[in-house]
Amino acid sequence: MSASDKLSAGMDKLKGKAKEAVGRATDDDEKVAEGKADQAKGDLKSAAEKAKDAAKNVFDK
Repeated sequence: MSASDKLSAGMDKLKGKAKEAVGRATDDDEKVAEGKADQAKGDLKSAAEKAKDAAKNVFDK
């Protein structure tokens, strides 16, 4: 997983946590949902990069 990909996934997760917190504080269900979606996007990016790394390791052996 490249550093920029890790950063991108981490930023999505962080942005999502912030949106979710703001949504909860302001009782904005839409903002909470957006935050959870951003976090899921970050998780998906992380999983995809880990899968790419695993596949690369298999083919490099």
